[in-house]
Amino acid sequence: MSSIVVIGTVAFDSVKTPQGEVSEVLGGSATFFSMAARLFTEVQLVAIVGKDFPEQYLKMFEEARIDLKGLVISEGRTFRWTGEYEENLNVRHTIETQLNVLEEFRAELPKEYRKAKYVFLANINPDLQYKVLDQLESPDLICCDTMNLWIINQRKDLEKVLQRVDFFIISEEEAQMLTKEQNIIRAARQILKMGNFSLIIKRGGYGAILFPQEGEVFAIPAFPLENVVDPTGAGDAFAGGFMGYLASQEEHDLETVRRGMVYGNIVASFAVEGFSIEKLAPLTREDIRERMRQFVRMTHLLPG
Repeated sequence: MSSIVVIGTVAFDSVKTPQGEVSEVLGGSATFFSMAARLFTEVQLVAIVGKDFPEQYLKMFEEARIDLKGLVISEGRTFRWTGEYEENLNVRHTIETQLNVLEEFRAELPKEYRKAKYVFLANINPDLQYKVLDQLESPDLICCDTMNLWIINQRKDLEKVLQRVDFFIISEEEAQMLTKEQNIIRAARQILKMGNFSLIIKRGGYGAILFPQEGEVFAIPAFPLENVVDPTGAGDAFAGGFMGYLASQEEHDLETVRRGMVYGNIVASFAVEGFSIEKLAPLTREDIRERMRQFVRMTHLLPG
């Protein structure tokens, strides 16, 4: 079992959904990823927060075996994001973003993190993602995420990063934006030409699709839920479950990657059942195994 280095954001989120509203709760890409991946392996977190970041959250991370040597506590206020979801939860509007201390983030890895074998470049500026890549000594597996802002404003920088990763995880909307192609299969084919990575396209409530460089496409549905509270962080929780599982395995063949996708899918299904990390924090491996068994029963095909 190997630890994972994640670089991303730790933030305060204020979110409004049809199910309710919360203000300044713990969020950020690195937070959701870490709380998912820690169920499978140790996590080393690289991010920046302000002096206003509560001690109770630091203790919570440490109790969840998340190493905080890479967490910078700087003068100023922590990154804040405010968003609102429409009735179907597939459409999200950003109301306000306060970068605060994130503007001074330099993404310097502690010396012991530079030997990491597994690395997740969460949704941050591609320049910082590339800077992290230059600090790594000999990683085995690198996974990258992005967002529409970087696709629009820093596409060339993003393409440089994609030349050096093994997995690229993006949403369906981001894939369409990156390629200007509405058909998801044709969009995936274009994206795969940007590097030598395997592509995972997240489809929200419709599941996810794996497009490997070689081998067959693999699609999974989302776990059906009666009550979805807040999709914020679901993609990062998916990535955490996916990479956490891979880091816990000796082999990374196509079958293992597919199984990792299912684990990511299951972890994300818990994340969306509450605001912030309220469902991820108490989650156990047994909870995941039980829902995994349900998922297998629901998707198992009878012999033809």
